[in-house]
Amino acid sequence: MAEATLPTEIRLDIVTPDRLAAHEAVTGVTLPGKNGYLGILPGHAPLLTELVPGALEYTASGAQHTMVVNWGFAEVLPDRVIVLAQTAERAEDIDVERAEKAKERAEERLKRFTDPEVDMERAQEALRRAIARLETAKRIPE
Repeated sequence: MAEATLPTEIRLDIVTPDRLAAHEAVTGVTLPGKNGYLGILPGHAPLLTELVPGALEYTASGAQHTMVVNWGFAEVLPDRVIVLAQTAERAEDIDVERAEKAKERAEERLKRFTDPEVDMERAQEALRRAIARLETAKRIPE
Protein backbone atom coordinates (compact mmCIF):
# COMPACT_ATOMS: atom_id res chain seq x y z
CA MET A 1 0.00 0.00 0.00
CA ALA A 2 1.44 3.40 -1.00
CA GLU A 3 1.99 5.87 1.79
CA ALA A 4 0.10 9.19 1.41
CA THR A 5 2.35 12.21 1.40
CA LEU A 6 1.40 15.65 2.57
CA PRO A 7 1.91 18.61 0.25
CA THR A 8 5.00 20.75 0.86
CA GLU A 9 3.37 24.04 -0.17
CA ILE A 10 0.06 25.72 0.27
CA ARG A 11 -1.48 28.50 -1.86
CA LEU A 12 -1.96 31.80 -0.02
CA ASP A 13 -4.36 34.43 -1.33
CA ILE A 14 -4.77 37.68 0.61
CA VAL A 15 -7.59 39.79 -0.75
CA THR A 16 -8.80 43.25 0.32
CA PRO A 17 -11.68 45.25 -1.15
CA ASP A 18 -9.09 47.19 -3.18
CA ARG A 19 -6.63 44.58 -4.38
CA LEU A 20 -5.05 41.17 -4.33
CA ALA A 21 -2.32 41.71 -1.72
CA ALA A 22 -0.68 38.29 -2.12
CA HIS A 23 -1.02 35.23 -4.34
CA GLU A 24 1.86 32.88 -3.59
CA ALA A 25 2.85 29.30 -2.93
CA VAL A 26 4.08 29.24 0.68
CA THR A 27 5.44 26.67 3.11
CA GLY A 28 3.65 28.10 6.16
CA VAL A 29 1.37 30.91 7.35
CA THR A 30 0.78 32.44 10.78
CA LEU A 31 -2.30 34.62 11.07
CA PRO A 32 -4.07 36.61 13.81
CA GLY A 33 -7.28 34.71 14.57
CA LYS A 34 -9.91 36.03 16.94
CA ASN A 35 -8.82 33.57 19.65
CA GLY A 36 -5.08 33.90 19.07
CA TYR A 37 -2.47 33.31 16.39
CA LEU A 38 -2.86 30.25 14.17
CA GLY A 39 -0.02 28.40 12.49
CA ILE A 40 -0.99 26.85 9.16
CA LEU A 41 1.06 24.28 7.28
CA PRO A 42 0.29 22.40 4.06
CA GLY A 43 -2.31 19.70 4.65
CA HIS A 44 -3.95 21.61 7.54
CA ALA A 45 -7.47 20.59 8.51
CA PRO A 46 -10.17 22.89 7.09
CA LEU A 47 -11.27 25.76 9.28
CA LEU A 48 -12.80 29.22 9.12
CA THR A 49 -11.71 31.96 11.51
CA GLU A 50 -12.38 35.61 12.11
CA LEU A 51 -9.31 37.84 11.91
CA VAL A 52 -8.33 40.65 14.24
CA PRO A 53 -5.73 43.37 13.62
CA GLY A 54 -2.29 41.80 13.72
CA ALA A 55 0.71 40.46 11.87
CA LEU A 56 0.30 37.80 9.20
CA GLU A 57 3.57 36.05 8.43
CA TYR A 58 4.38 33.57 5.71
CA THR A 59 7.39 31.88 4.18
CA ALA A 60 7.72 31.78 0.39
CA SER A 61 10.80 30.72 -1.57
CA GLY A 62 12.75 30.47 1.68
CA ALA A 63 12.09 34.12 2.63
CA GLN A 64 9.97 35.36 5.54
CA HIS A 65 7.27 37.94 4.68
CA THR A 66 5.20 39.99 7.13
CA MET A 67 1.99 41.94 6.59
CA VAL A 68 -0.45 43.62 8.92
CA VAL A 69 -4.09 42.70 8.34
CA ASN A 70 -7.12 44.41 9.84
CA TRP A 71 -10.35 42.55 10.39
CA GLY A 72 -11.75 39.93 8.11
CA PHE A 73 -11.87 36.18 7.75
CA ALA A 74 -9.55 33.35 6.77
CA GLU A 75 -10.61 30.07 5.22
CA VAL A 76 -8.07 27.28 5.57
CA LEU A 77 -8.19 24.24 3.31
CA PRO A 78 -5.56 21.49 3.04
CA ASP A 79 -4.06 23.12 -0.08
CA ARG A 80 -5.06 26.79 0.27
CA VAL A 81 -5.47 29.71 2.70
CA ILE A 82 -7.80 32.48 1.59
CA VAL A 83 -7.64 35.67 3.64
CA LEU A 84 -10.35 38.27 3.13
CA ALA A 85 -9.20 41.35 5.04
CA GLN A 86 -10.43 44.89 5.33
CA THR A 87 -6.82 46.04 4.80
CA ALA A 88 -3.46 44.36 4.28
CA GLU A 89 -0.13 46.19 4.27
CA ARG A 90 3.40 44.85 3.95
CA ALA A 91 5.46 45.55 7.06
CA GLU A 92 8.10 47.44 5.08
CA ASP A 93 5.42 49.80 3.70
CA ILE A 94 4.08 50.86 7.11
CA ASP A 95 4.50 54.57 7.83
CA VAL A 96 5.55 54.31 11.49
CA GLU A 97 5.17 58.05 12.14
CA ARG A 98 1.63 58.03 10.78
CA ALA A 99 0.77 54.94 12.84
CA GLU A 100 2.16 56.61 16.00
CA LYS A 101 -0.02 59.67 15.36
CA ALA A 102 -3.09 57.48 14.80
CA LYS A 103 -2.36 55.69 18.08
CA GLU A 104 -2.05 59.01 19.93
CA ARG A 105 -5.32 60.30 18.44
CA ALA A 106 -7.16 57.14 19.44
CA GLU A 107 -5.75 57.28 22.97
CA GLU A 108 -6.85 60.92 23.30
CA ARG A 109 -10.37 60.02 22.16
CA LEU A 110 -10.54 57.19 24.67
CA LYS A 111 -9.58 59.56 27.49
CA ARG A 112 -12.77 61.50 26.71
CA PHE A 113 -15.05 58.56 27.53
CA THR A 114 -17.72 60.85 29.01
CA ASP A 115 -17.95 62.94 25.83
CA PRO A 116 -21.08 61.87 23.91
CA GLU A 117 -19.44 63.03 20.66
CA VAL A 118 -16.80 60.30 20.90
CA ASP A 119 -17.62 56.89 19.43
CA MET A 120 -15.78 54.65 21.90
CA GLU A 121 -16.02 51.49 19.79
CA ARG A 122 -14.56 53.27 16.78
CA ALA A 123 -11.76 54.76 18.91
CA GLN A 124 -10.92 51.31 20.32
CA GLU A 125 -10.80 49.83 16.81
CA ALA A 126 -8.53 52.67 15.65
CA LEU A 127 -6.23 52.02 18.59
CA ARG A 128 -6.08 48.27 17.84
CA ARG A 129 -5.26 48.98 14.18
CA ALA A 130 -2.51 51.46 15.08
CA ILE A 131 -0.95 49.10 17.62
CA ALA A 132 -1.05 46.21 15.13
CA ARG A 133 0.67 48.36 12.49
CA LEU A 134 3.38 49.47 14.95
CA GLU A 135 4.01 45.95 16.24
CA THR A 136 4.20 44.58 12.69
CA ALA A 137 6.63 47.31 11.61
CA LYS A 138 8.93 46.32 14.51
CA ARG A 139 9.23 42.78 13.09
CA ILE A 140 11.30 44.02 10.14
CA PRO A 141 15.05 43.85 10.86
CA GLU A 142 16.83 47.15 10.41
